[in-house]
Amino acid sequence: MNQDIHRLDTIRTLARTFVEERDWGQFHTPKNLSSALSVEAAELLEHFQWLKTGTQEELGAEKLVQVRHEMADVLVYLVLLADQLDVDLGAAVQEKMVLNRAKYPADKVRGDARKYHEYPPD
Repeated sequence: MNQDIHRLDTIRTLARTFVEERDWGQFHTPKNLSSALSVEAAELLEHFQWLKTGTQEELGAEKLVQVRHEMADVLVYLVLLADQLDVDLGAAVQEKMVLNRAKYPADKVRGDARKYHEYPPD
């Protein structure tokens, strides 16, 4: 498969084409895409329910394929939602990482999984 498939713009083009071929754009409102994204994320989570850690070894080869497919569904709906709202996901990630770095300074939170508001003030 083409190496470009890993680029978000290529994924967006693939998803757009798929949707256009089926005339499904009429159903792809931001609300509906958000709902579908949530459903697919829940389907992904379902594969990990009751597992101790969810590692590849614990999932096994067959389940891992199913997990990959659910992950693809989540990504496609997210990319379609970003497309509908004209959101540059790469820029959004960069912006969010700046905010996360401010909330979670590495020297303060290293090895600690608490939420930012649970840390004592400086």
